[in-house]
Amino acid sequence: MQLHERDAIGDHRVKHTRSILMAITLAILLGFTLTGSLALGAVKLSIGEIARIMAGKCSGSPQRYAGIPQGLVAVLWELRLPRIISAMLCGAGLAVSGVIFQALLQNPLADPYTLGISTGAAFGASLAIFLSVSAGIVFSVPLFALAFAALTLVLVLLIAARGGGMESGSLIMSGIIVSAILSAGISFMKMLSGENVGAIVFWLMGSLSAKTWSDAALLMAIIPPASIGAAWFSSHLNILALGSRDAQALGVQVHLTRFLYLLLAAGITAACVSVCGIIGFVGLIVPHLLRMACTADNRLLIPLSALAGGLLLCVADNGARLLGTGEIPVGVLTTLLGGPFFIFMFIRRRTC
Repeated sequence: MQLHERDAIGDHRVKHTRSILMAITLAILLGFTLTGSLALGAVKLSIGEIARIMAGKCSGSPQRYAGIPQGLVAVLWELRLPRIISAMLCGAGLAVSGVIFQALLQNPLADPYTLGISTGAAFGASLAIFLSVSAGIVFSVPLFALAFAALTLVLVLLIAARGGGMESGSLIMSGIIVSAILSAGISFMKMLSGENVGAIVFWLMGSLSAKTWSDAALLMAIIPPASIGAAWFSSHLNILALGSRDAQALGVQVHLTRFLYLLLAAGITAACVSVCGIIGFVGLIVPHLLRMACTADNRLLIPLSALAGGLLLCVADNGARLLGTGEIPVGVLTTLLGGPFFIFMFIRRRTC
């Protein structure tokens, strides 16, 4: 065996070991964060009370938490737990879709919002809110967001197919065009909303407040299966990252595989945006930093990003919930903190 082959094998083993250790660390931190998130807040809960309520609710045995005030049970089970689950799933989904878009588009600065899927979801949600506050017609915000995200993906794919094929450049340009049009539509609806514009603006800033079990159920129905599917076939994603010609030479059905991964990533993004609004930088920073720190192998990067994304958004939501007297929209917090941090990391990497 030649020297460079032994070095490559050794480097692969080091990265694999580092990734496993990172996964264990992230899983432990996620467990501590979950427990802390359930305990912290205006109403304090002890670890014993949390354990009793969780055991009783999960087993269907109310006697397990007998003696604990019903108000505390409702705070934990109806308010905090759905919100925390939504935060973890949304963070995991945005990070996984970021990995997929960065690999498909061969651009480390791509994120779940590159192709305009999030803008389509935001347009649908804004339309539902606008009709509710202006015309009194109540529509489901998540349903409208999902529907318009799907329509946006179809439109982007049609424009890309007619304008230059399904290559990354055509997809990005199509996404920019469609996103600009939909952003103008959102601005127009905000202007027409008048005094009721606050409802649209607050949703667009991204928030995890007042999440219910129906919101968490929607995320659970989409994000885990899509993420598992993306990780299961991630070897094809590794090959696609080499370029269309190399992937085709290695026997990968490039157009079909790219289309399926676009559907997975778009579905994950649409679900996250439909429930939580626009939450920036999670899908950009998490895959980028893990790729720098651990590995570029998507077979490892996807599960690592899911753990790190869930942890990051849960921590950010705790900050948004606990800092100050009023709640800060978590999308604002992730952008304020993530933007300068990403600039620092990008400059540091270029100067190293």
